[in-house]
Amino acid sequence: MLSSLQSVFRIPELKRRLLWTLLLLCVYRFGGHVPTPGVDGAALQAFFRSQGNTLFGLYDLFVGGNFGKATIFALGIMPYISASIVFQLFGAVIPFFERLQKEGEEGRKRIQQYTRYATVVLAVIQSIGIAVFLESMNGQVPGVVPEPGMSFRMLTVLTMTTGTIFVMWLGEMITERGIGNGISLIIFIGIVAQFPTDLINTVRQIMQGALNPFLAAIFAALMIAVTAFVIFVSQAQRRIPVQYAKRIVGRKMYGGQTTHIPLRVITAGVIPIIFAQSIVIFPATIASFFPNSLALQDFVNNWFAPGAPLYTLLYVGLIIFFTYFYTAIVLNPVDLAENMKKYGGFVPGIQPGKHTADYIDRILLRITLPGAVFLAIIAILPDLLIRYGNLPFYFGGTSLLIIVGVALDTLQQIESHLLMRHYDGFLKKGRLQGRAR
Repeated sequence: MLSSLQSVFRIPELKRRLLWTLLLLCVYRFGGHVPTPGVDGAALQAFFRSQGNTLFGLYDLFVGGNFGKATIFALGIMPYISASIVFQLFGAVIPFFERLQKEGEEGRKRIQQYTRYATVVLAVIQSIGIAVFLESMNGQVPGVVPEPGMSFRMLTVLTMTTGTIFVMWLGEMITERGIGNGISLIIFIGIVAQFPTDLINTVRQIMQGALNPFLAAIFAALMIAVTAFVIFVSQAQRRIPVQYAKRIVGRKMYGGQTTHIPLRVITAGVIPIIFAQSIVIFPATIASFFPNSLALQDFVNNWFAPGAPLYTLLYVGLIIFFTYFYTAIVLNPVDLAENMKKYGGFVPGIQPGKHTADYIDRILLRITLPGAVFLAIIAILPDLLIRYGNLPFYFGGTSLLIIVGVALDTLQQIESHLLMRHYDGFLKKGRLQGRAR
């Protein structure tokens, strides 16, 4: 491992890409401390500390705390992520976008351009909503917006939309000139940036006697074990063998090799948890707009608080549903079977065409269930640890899956550079596998 790390800095191109990545991520973190004009950030942060279990808290997690501080990067990269998911869904249900997806690099560029336009539109709409929301908060938290009005709204829209466009550009520059996976790395660094604060707070609680050191050691061992399990399942895949028939074109022979189709246990990635969490915390979000309604507050606290039985059952059910739903969207067995048949490929013992598609679909249905159950367990783990284990910080769930996935992708990129230049990778046996895209 030490030798591999030293090799990273012996390759001029790889060294330059890593330095570019670090520089651009530092620019992103610096922008996260520049406040939006006309907003009292301290008063806003006091409000958001009580909104951790609402949509506001979920959004704030993905933008690295910038939303809760109303910085120029308050929207972060989320409008771009939303637009990307929308166009990915369009590719499955709208023939025009389905054709673009099949046009290769040229079609990908056109979809990418449409995604950028949609990002700007979403950023404008969301920034208008944030401006109106901040003005309405003056009744709950006096002084959040000292001078409300049309000028404040226009300035907020201009600032936050420009911030989103700049963050999108940073992500693309990291992908093009850095180590790759720019958008994912921006989300990753925003989540990881919260870790030092959590660590300091935990040490402070241990020193003050609020947290038993023995219990803290158990938590640390559990965190290591869970992280290792997440890495194991994230890498898990079911390989379907594929044989390509020999073809003679002119005087050359093509095909004849054996390969495989890797079907991942968690093909859908972290998307099902995000969708499910957005729905299950919606009641708490609505209740936050009516702080004086005691009946509504009691109902939400009893039934829809994290860790409550109904909340947990609904959360698990939604995750399993969205795992199957999103897997069906991103992986089409019929297209796989047609592409194999087009290039002379077949699964040994299975007839090409419809029978191959049915075979792949059966395997996909079987391996998706344990993947969905795994996602559900990881998703409810933080709520259970906080509610019943009194863990002083949030561990698991969406953030852990994103951190593991992005870390594996980044290591795979670095290992590819090392292997291309005849250096040893990070692993002597086997290879790192990135997430499905």
